[in-house]
Amino acid sequence: MNPITGINDFVIKFANVNGSGSASANELFAKAILRMGVPVSPRNIFPSNIQGLPTWYEARVCEQGYQGRRGGIDMMVAMNPQTWDADVAEIAPGGYLFYDSTRPMPESKFRPATGSTTAAPSSN
Repeated sequence: MNPITGINDFVIKFANVNGSGSASANELFAKAILRMGVPVSPRNIFPSNIQGLPTWYEARVCEQGYQGRRGGIDMMVAMNPQTWDADVAEIAPGGYLFYDSTRPMPESKFRPATGSTTAAPSSN
């Protein structure tokens, strides 16, 4: 397992629950990267219109300006317990996992090939 070493060349995916305010946060993330002068190509993947169902947002950040999707997720922000297993399985070897530390997860839910796991509280 090698950690990711590229600069301004990664794919980040946000796994959310629709109706949680994620659409605004996702767009803000992409806008912030773009305002730093780095090309970003964001897209919703299966954007549910029903509150409570899963929705994903993927952004390819690439200094060369590539806009097409590519295989592998370098960073996963896993905020939906319903899709956790599939979301974690998508992380490329050496990739990063960010998740809500206020929701306890058993050790069996983490994949050893993930390069780094970061827990951060996302609610009070």
